[in-house]
Amino acid sequence: MLPFRLYAAVLFVLSISLLFPPFCIGIRSFPTRAIDGGDAFELASAAWARFSEAPDYRNGADCAVSMNKEMVSSCDPSLVHIAMTLDSEYLRGSVAAVHSVLKHASCPENVFFHFIAAEFDPASPRVLTQLVRSTFPSLNFKVYIFREDTVINLISSSIRQALENPLNYARNYLGDILGRCVDRVIYLDSDVLVVDDIHKLWNISLSGSRVIGAPEYCHANFTKYFTDGFWSDPVLSRVFSSRKPCYFNTGVMVMDLVRWRQGNYRKRIENWMELQRKRRIYDLGSLPPFLLVFAGNVEAIDHRWNQHGLGGDNVRGSCRSLHPGPVSLLHWSGKGKPWVRLESKNPCPLDHLWEPYDLYKPLRHYNAAKFQALSSISGSTLIGFSSYLS
Repeated sequence: MLPFRLYAAVLFVLSISLLFPPFCIGIRSFPTRAIDGGDAFELASAAWARFSEAPDYRNGADCAVSMNKEMVSSCDPSLVHIAMTLDSEYLRGSVAAVHSVLKHASCPENVFFHFIAAEFDPASPRVLTQLVRSTFPSLNFKVYIFREDTVINLISSSIRQALENPLNYARNYLGDILGRCVDRVIYLDSDVLVVDDIHKLWNISLSGSRVIGAPEYCHANFTKYFTDGFWSDPVLSRVFSSRKPCYFNTGVMVMDLVRWRQGNYRKRIENWMELQRKRRIYDLGSLPPFLLVFAGNVEAIDHRWNQHGLGGDNVRGSCRSLHPGPVSLLHWSGKGKPWVRLESKNPCPLDHLWEPYDLYKPLRHYNAAKFQALSSISGSTLIGFSSYLS
């Protein structure tokens, strides 16, 4: 016989979820280890938490065996290391991106994900960790907390508010956030799909003393990424006098973290951001400081690894077509995101290429998941629910 307080809590949660379905419990199942009442309530009430479990992608016979068969380490140099941000707003995109990497990897068990979560995201880093684990039970990953106050005082206004999100700047701090044992990483934005073997990108060499590799676009009008005030200042514009700068998109980068740390590139980027706060020298968000430091000294990677701009421009958004040539990675950079346009029943043609990787569960599958999740919560957690609601 359930205690009256516990019984009342169950009835209350069920009745509220039936009256207001968008706030129902919405993940496939909770992690097997115990979670406290606050985290359980966060998982239960979050509309963004509805994801199906991904297929179980396993290595083939030809894959190299990890150095440690029993426990995969975030330091293992034999693995492919990928860094991505993880937040509630772009979670649907991040999950699809991870799914695409695993689906097309020749050795999916040899991939390690380093997720960077914001300290004050509506979904706590712990809950995001549990959600990733329930969606990808066999995934090798670690979640790091990014302290937004690290960069908040360096961010200037941009042409689009989303570009001012502190988590956009987490890539500047990968050398500090990730353990010093991680020598190399692929950074990927949350709005990408990888449709080729990620090991091919990982195996690209960074020649000479180059710190990053990325597809370059030298036909683009490079001057538009900085203000007239920047170009008219002979001291500032001289930064490009000894190199031929080309535009590159920072949403896909291969990064040598040893050289990054040795060259103190985090501080070099911060110096430009500090100048931007005093004198407006660019209008976009986190991209221009990277261009100021690295443009003209980037390992040029084949364009197939960043078919970018599929989200349209940063103000209006628009439907774009693919660039000529083969495709290994699709990138919905720009204002429009495929999950938003699909949800609003107004997709662009290329958004349908993203759809098969989407693991988000529609509302019609909600009720079954709700009762399954409730049945997996311990009695002490439900009492926590009652305490929260009282």
